[in-house]
Amino acid sequence: MNETRFNPFALLRAAVRPLDPVLLVLLAVLLASAHILMQSASPERVDSQLTHFAIALLGMWALALLKPQRLLALAVPLYVLGVLLLIAVDLFGEVSKGAQRWLDLGVARIQPSELMKIAMPLMLAWFFQQREAQTRALDFFVAAALLVVPVALIVIQPDLGTSLLVAASGIFVIFFAGLSWKLIIPLVVAGVIGLGSIVAFGDTLCQPEVDWQVLREYQKQRVCTLLDPTRDPLGKGFHIIQSTIAIGSGGLMGKGWMDGTQTHLAFLPERHTDFIFAVLAEEFGLIGAVALLVVYVLMLLRGFHIAANAPTHATRLLAGAITMILFTYAFVNMGMVSGILPVVGVPLPFISYGGTALVTLCLGIGILMSIQRSRFADKT
Repeated sequence: MNETRFNPFALLRAAVRPLDPVLLVLLAVLLASAHILMQSASPERVDSQLTHFAIALLGMWALALLKPQRLLALAVPLYVLGVLLLIAVDLFGEVSKGAQRWLDLGVARIQPSELMKIAMPLMLAWFFQQREAQTRALDFFVAAALLVVPVALIVIQPDLGTSLLVAASGIFVIFFAGLSWKLIIPLVVAGVIGLGSIVAFGDTLCQPEVDWQVLREYQKQRVCTLLDPTRDPLGKGFHIIQSTIAIGSGGLMGKGWMDGTQTHLAFLPERHTDFIFAVLAEEFGLIGAVALLVVYVLMLLRGFHIAANAPTHATRLLAGAITMILFTYAFVNMGMVSGILPVVGVPLPFISYGGTALVTLCLGIGILMSIQRSRFADKT
């Protein structure tokens, strides 16, 4: 009789086979960097961070195993569930730090807005797949309506950072689906005029008696603080000032691991979450910051390669949107930490402490791996 021997290496190869090796290596570098930085920024959170890593990687692996067609089949149910949960948050959600973002289900406390970061691009990719043969102008307005509903529900929580990320995830799909430049250019021009007006008339617009109407008072103050952090150096401008000091003091080579004064003297706020890039720049200098940027750029290039070679219209849209979401996370976080964008509470992808964002981002990587795997499966 032939005896079947247990082969752990064969089992490991079978488990790793669905994973894209390039994305896996780049992700491993980022998670290792996150672990090193967390030991300096907040050593008491290292154990829980490892737990977050395990959960996120398990979710990534599970999605990488699924075929993209099955993922797209979940698009409508996930979108509807997400919208219903957002409505439930508005009606029954828990208030924490002045925001109503959480929903207590008894067995767990969840933030439904995070679900929409994955459900939104899935939904719109599925939507445009149904209309691939003859996409009309009306389809883009319908897609915009599908996007506006969850974004509006997140804005009223209020959660400006998450609403921007969810909006971006949908806008990227709509853009890649072939949105006409005739519609894009007027929006860009209006945005440039609006930003230019804020910069030019910032002193007047930032006076206490001026109501910005479309933004809440704290959101107005974030923009005004960006324009001039020294208006309130010990209050609203403290985050940006201390962050830029940390980044600048790192110089070329940095002060050394665990030797950052801004970090270890507790001048740098939220050093383990939103402002961990400042910890990196202070302790590892410009070289460390550039090295991180190189890893992000390589991950983006891999994502765009997967999108360009995806087997179907929907998977191309989905892969392109997820790749651009990664870019948005990194760009917004680094921009706000370095003082060129308002502070909106967006974490540095795969580096900042926090389970929810990490799981969401790893699920996105899992979807990219699923799409890459389906490309070769279709050829065989």
